[in-house]
Amino acid sequence: MSGRSLRAVCSDDSGGGSILGVGLVLGLAIMICTVAPLGASLAAHQRVQGAADSAALAAADTASGRVPGFSCEAAGAVAASLAVSLVSCAVTDGLATVTVGGEVFAIPITASSRAGPPAVPP
Repeated sequence: MSGRSLRAVCSDDSGGGSILGVGLVLGLAIMICTVAPLGASLAAHQRVQGAADSAALAAADTASGRVPGFSCEAAGAVAASLAVSLVSCAVTDGLATVTVGGEVFAIPITASSRAGPPAVPP
């Protein structure tokens, strides 16, 4: 050991800051790689929910006669224009219930929404 004692070699802390810095950068990179997909999935869910709301409004507008056409076809067209698929559509007494679906990281996401005429107070 070139004349240095074992105690002198073990107590030498030169390079310790570099190892600590690399560890901190590695820990930060792992944390970012864990949190980023979560943020992307939350944003995708909000996008799909907005598409469900828009499709339900389109179905309700056609059911009320304000817009010509068929309710579920209008909902499907709006959903397709927003890059989601229409999963289900039902219109009962002017109330449209629509479910749409999308994907994020190959995981399916669905959202439902209802729209219809305003409630009349008693």
